[in-house]
Amino acid sequence: MGKYIEDCDMCQRMKNKTDTPAGKLKLSKIPEKIWIYLIVDLNTKLSLVAGKNAILVVCNRLSKIIHFVAIIEGTLAEGLTRLFKDNI
Repeated sequence: MGKYIEDCDMCQRMKNKTDTPAGKLKLSKIPEKIWIYLIVDLNTKLSLVAGKNAILVVCNRLSKIIHFVAIIEGTLAEGLTRLFKDNI
């Protein structure tokens, strides 16, 4: 019987939800100063151009200003920190 219920498409779609509701969504706080809250991303495995094959993307959440820094994949944290300080 249990196997039939697991395989029955209608049973799976109509079964009762046992999870509690997640609740109301809360809005994120709007940053008050520029360059306080950042979004950082690394895009890797790109084609090799001018000796660089990755991009460090830094976005300011308040003004939506984006900086792109070409880097070499495998750059260590110390190198990323230096690039961030020099380019942003």
